[in-house]
Amino acid sequence: QVQLVESGGGLVQTGGSLRLSCAVSGRSISRYSMAWFRQAPGKEREFVGVKSWTTGATYFADAVEGRFAISRDDAENAAYLQMNALKPEDTAVYYCATGGWGIHSANYAYWGQGTQVTVSS
Repeated sequence: QVQLVESGGGLVQTGGSLRLSCAVSGRSISRYSMAWFRQAPGKEREFVGVKSWTTGATYFADAVEGRFAISRDDAENAAYLQMNALKPEDTAVYYCATGGWGIHSANYAYWGQGTQVTVSS
């Protein structure tokens, strides 16, 4: 069974950095893309970014463009979301997802459990 386990969330000051991890079991990390979403209290789940491992194509939401990056480590079968220059509005539960493509949650078959990121102002 495919499972995604997220970690690395926590409390960080405005302007700081944080790297989230998404460890995948039951599925190669290279198949075929990895997306990240987030959900703040009282708000709907929001697309953050997605990267295709086969083409290298990457798309980020305007709110995080230039500050976030997606990468992977094949040896650990894990993907990462590097978050830099964090802002209070980045505070949310972050989710990794795979088995799809695009900006809509419904496109993805597999999801992590979420990890809390809190950016203090």
